[in-house]
Amino acid sequence: MTDPLANVWGSEPGKQEAPEIDVDVLEEEQEDDHEKTPWRVILYDDDVHTFEEVIGQLKKALGCSQSHAEELTYKVHNEGKAEVFEGSFEDCFEVNGVLKEIQLVTEIKG
Repeated sequence: MTDPLANVWGSEPGKQEAPEIDVDVLEEEQEDDHEKTPWRVILYDDDVHTFEEVIGQLKKALGCSQSHAEELTYKVHNEGKAEVFEGSFEDCFEVNGVLKEIQLVTEIKG
């Protein structure tokens, strides 16, 4: 009786060699300058929300004073957009989420 796998593995089972397998080794990447760069939340002007809504949401998202939220809101209104927060990606993601609760138009840039 012949071994049906003899052609695959060779004619001498005791002397079989394992097929060559390429293995990629994952190496931990070094922290680069991009990861150190602070992330920013940009708020865009829209014609949907009132000044009071935007000011209130900025206070909630940033934990800032009424006057600072007003300054940011007027900057967004006058310039069309403004950077309202800078920090780690995680912090920006959290701030962005609060602003999005009332469908404000935002962007996270790194």
